[in-house]
Parts: sequence; C-alpha cells; structure tokens
Amino acid sequence: MNSFPQAQPGERATRVYFTERTPAVLRLDDGRRVPGKLKVVSLTGGLLSVARPVETGSTAKVMFLTGAGMVLGAAKMLSPLSWELQAFRFVSLTCGDHERLKTTIQESMNKHRTHHGQIERSRAW
Repeated sequence: MNSFPQAQPGERATRVYFTERTPAVLRLDDGRRVPGKLKVVSLTGGLLSVARPVETGSTAKVMFLTGAGMVLGAAKMLSPLSWELQAFRFVSLTCGDHERLKTTIQESMNKHRTHHGQIERSRAW
C-alpha cells in the first residue's frame, strides 16, 4: 500500500540534517541513474547533493540507506537550490518505506535531544 506524505496544514515537516555521508541514487524515468548524497530528509521530501541538477518537475525513484533500512520512494524534483543541491518532494512511499523513514527521523531527533541534554548538563556543572 502506498502513502502520499503530506505535512499538516500550517506545520512544516521535521527535517533531519545528515552530517555523515549518506549515499543516495535517483533513477529517472528515462533510465538514467544520478548518484548523490542525502543532505536533508523529512517525511515529505529532502535535499540531495548531486553533480548537477536534475530538470525541475521530472519524476524519479529516490533510494538511500538509513539505520532503519533502505528507503525507496517516488519523488518529484523541485527547483534546485544551487548547481549542486537538488530539492525533491516524495509523491509516493510504501507503508514500510514510510515507517523506516519515520523511525530514522525519530532516532535522529532522540540522539539530538540526548546530545543537547549532555551539553546543558556540562554547562551547568
């Protein structure tokens, strides 16, 4: 079953910013493969670092590996932010891919909270 990720009205989806290399691959409708690195991801889309931008409005399958497993989703390419940064919006994810992505985002938020808490305790000490 596919889900169509949407943010709540007036609410921006939680984003995860990757500091480590997170390889990703776009498979375009014409068969081309575009390698990249995932920089930011949310339940509604993300941002890839690519050698050169993909045409705005084109559709592709985007695949990347997370700590919770591989995520594969259909995406629409949005306007690039620069020559190297390509934004995309998920148009379809299977329930399993959606859950893996949700788990990855939640784990990242928990790790950030724990790290932030340790910094605050160190400052208080």
